[in-house]
Amino acid sequence: MSYATENIRNICLLGHGGSGKTSLAESALFLNGCIDRQGKVSEGNTVSDYDAEEIKRQISVSLSAMYLEHNGKKINILDTPGYFDFAGEVREALRVASAGVIVCASKGGVAVGTEKAWSYLTNSKLPKILFISRLDEENSDFSATFNELREKFGHSVCPMTVPIKDASGKVSGIIDVIAHKAYTIEKGKRVEIPLPQDMEDTVNEMYTVLAENVAETSEELMDRYFEGDTFTEEEMFSALAVGVSECSLAPVYCGSALTGLGVNVLLDAICNLVPAPNAGNEEIGTDADGGEVVIDADPNGTTAALIFKTQSDQYGKFSFFKVLRGKVTSDMTLTNPRTGSSEKMGHIYMMQGKKTTEVKEIVCGDIGAVSKLSDSRTGDTLCDSKAVVSAKGIEFDRPCYSMAISPKVKGQEDKIATGLTRLGEEDCTFTVVNNPETHQMVLSGAGDIHLDVLCSKLKNKFAVDVELNPVRVPYREKIRKKVKVQGRHKKQSGGHGQFGDVWIEFEPGETEDLDFSEQIFGGSVPKNFHPAVEKGLRESMTKGVLAGYPVVFLKATLVDGSYHDVDSSEMAFKMAANIAYKNGLPQASPVLLEPIGSLKVYVPDSYMGDVIGDLNKRRGRVMGMNPVGNGVQEIEAEVPMAEMSSYAIDLRSMTQGRGSFVFDFVRYEETPANVQEKIIAEANLSDDE
Repeated sequence: MSYATENIRNICLLGHGGSGKTSLAESALFLNGCIDRQGKVSEGNTVSDYDAEEIKRQISVSLSAMYLEHNGKKINILDTPGYFDFAGEVREALRVASAGVIVCASKGGVAVGTEKAWSYLTNSKLPKILFISRLDEENSDFSATFNELREKFGHSVCPMTVPIKDASGKVSGIIDVIAHKAYTIEKGKRVEIPLPQDMEDTVNEMYTVLAENVAETSEELMDRYFEGDTFTEEEMFSALAVGVSECSLAPVYCGSALTGLGVNVLLDAICNLVPAPNAGNEEIGTDADGGEVVIDADPNGTTAALIFKTQSDQYGKFSFFKVLRGKVTSDMTLTNPRTGSSEKMGHIYMMQGKKTTEVKEIVCGDIGAVSKLSDSRTGDTLCDSKAVVSAKGIEFDRPCYSMAISPKVKGQEDKIATGLTRLGEEDCTFTVVNNPETHQMVLSGAGDIHLDVLCSKLKNKFAVDVELNPVRVPYREKIRKKVKVQGRHKKQSGGHGQFGDVWIEFEPGETEDLDFSEQIFGGSVPKNFHPAVEKGLRESMTKGVLAGYPVVFLKATLVDGSYHDVDSSEMAFKMAANIAYKNGLPQASPVLLEPIGSLKVYVPDSYMGDVIGDLNKRRGRVMGMNPVGNGVQEIEAEVPMAEMSSYAIDLRSMTQGRGSFVFDFVRYEETPANVQEKIIAEANLSDDE
């Protein structure tokens, strides 16, 4: 069935891991007849969490799309993971949603994930609705949670429903604050019940808070509020819709996904308060010449659609898209402005978790999926070739946690590379780099759970068992003083022998690469052997004399030597140069150099002391601090790369997930003596093994 654009609502579910987002989506689908049986996360049978990893871990690890019809409106639900390792999936959902429903549990206080969800929506300028979930559980406390939400996020947080507790303390119903009506749920249906007398004061108190919020949406309502006027229900909802779309109000609903209590009330709010796709923020893109252009949500305009997620499995590739303008029909051919290639849409679908329903068209503002696109990826726009336009892509956080990945069975490196390439089609938040210096394949992601999930997928989808090990630090070696040494290679073994003899001066150089020259008088080493001497030194420099790391900033001058008319050869002089190198560098005060990175850490003020203390333990130098707003500080520091391997996990632990950082290599510095001794000892130990 096709819906008019104004009757479509696109929402994403956000919140801390375990707050009940997936269960809420399941309950909404069940209550509206989309599924026959309400699944549970613990049983691995929900519509949203269908991936093998999600079922095994009982957490969401990827974005999933569902839809339902409620009060004549189509609501597209994008369920996102709550664990911070999968924040990239949240970014994808935010890019195409018209509003976010932040789900927070009714006990344990406001979690970090709730704060992050609020921050994501604020930065994306998207409306917010809050849903206090799991009221059916023991020790649930709606009032404490609501008060903490108002304390954290300000008076824009306004109460729409409050729970009713029976004598035993169990939640038996909810009260609609505006209508002053109470409801319970019986056999999946909402049933009106009498308003408990002992809750009149609570409801009136909440109504006053709500009326105050509503009055602030316009001067006219504010004047009437001060004059003591009461607002009609229509006026309240109309003002709330304005406040929500302008992001000045965040209504709070409550309920239980398990029993269904309050779920349809939330869906009513989504229908009434969340803006339709053609009533929200303007979509700004670029035209074929790179000029700025508005992509208006016109159902009759030329087609433009944004791919916001890619899903890859053994059956092929699904590309999830939102139609920004016009409509997408099956067998339509669209242009990808990034590649310039044409894409035939073929079969198009609506997605209910992993279940596909083939349709003839997806209208403006709606969400669908298409299979087997050949040359398009997440963040690409597909458009009519007569009106080429590119919408803004999706910005992902940089990977911050790295491990070396290798196969458990030798010779399967190609299988790892192939598997990660396929996984990279659906997950844009990790990178893989082959480091030629350390001979490791380095996998970088958002955290340890992220990398663990990738490894599990490699095993299950591509039949390759892998292991993760710490990334080796690419140290360097250099010398600090000048020495002059001889390198003499003489070997006699019947017939032609080998003879090469050189005197070389080694000293610190100005450039990272070898600076080779010769100052020979009288032809003691013929010119045709000079390149062999240089080549011998270059080959030797790949392994330093302290711990086997590459040597840099080396100047070598060939000053003398001798040769034999018959026995001298290029190979002999290469060997002689290598002997001179091995004899000379230990006498030239060699030192290890370690990579230093520039670190920017973003943390709330309250964690400043802990974070700076930790940086000092990591041999970091704090360069400065800058306030960046909303009680967050930017700490700038320089830290040795060797001390940063576990920083992503440690910072998350120190700040309860509130901190983030960016780390970039800047230069090499001499390693302190005590650290150098340890590195050399470890290198010798690994050589012995």
